[in-house]
Amino acid sequence: MNKLDEILEYNKLFVENKEYEQYKATKYPGKKLVILSCMDTRLTELLPKALNLKNGDAKIVKNAGATIMHPFGSIIRSIIVAIYEFNTDEVLVIGHKNCGMSNINGEEIINKIISRGVSKETIDTINNSGINIDKWLHGFDSVEDSVKESVDLIKKHPLIPKEIKVHGLIMDPETGSLEVIIKDQ
Repeated sequence: MNKLDEILEYNKLFVENKEYEQYKATKYPGKKLVILSCMDTRLTELLPKALNLKNGDAKIVKNAGATIMHPFGSIIRSIIVAIYEFNTDEVLVIGHKNCGMSNINGEEIINKIISRGVSKETIDTINNSGINIDKWLHGFDSVEDSVKESVDLIKKHPLIPKEIKVHGLIMDPETGSLEVIIKDQ
């Protein structure tokens, strides 16, 4: 049985047994928070538990490294929608120790892409179209600096209201302990 079939089999029972009822919430986050966090598997359950968040408390946006790569990309778009459509008034950017994006090498990822069957010509075509794939895939040297850069980008974004609080934190993925890097007053 493949992964999708396992999921669908479980889901059928989940719905039949009405297990979803304990997760009912509105689309408006009760704590008026939007969180940008890393997609790291260690944070799937740990992050909400360590922040005392329940279903319906916050909008959580996840990506590799909890980073904003472009001021008009999907991450900042999600934050803006959370602010204006779902009435969030605080943003938490939460990176974490031992992040897989720390010191990731774009060139090594490109080599892995090629080894999985994507042609060098495709990579060259993308690079020649104005996208530097190496830079786009490159990680960061410092989680702290990455969090600071994302917080700064959000705070200075022309579509983010000045009264929105934007904080930067780093979580220990083993314990859930939080370290405040930036506390917006």
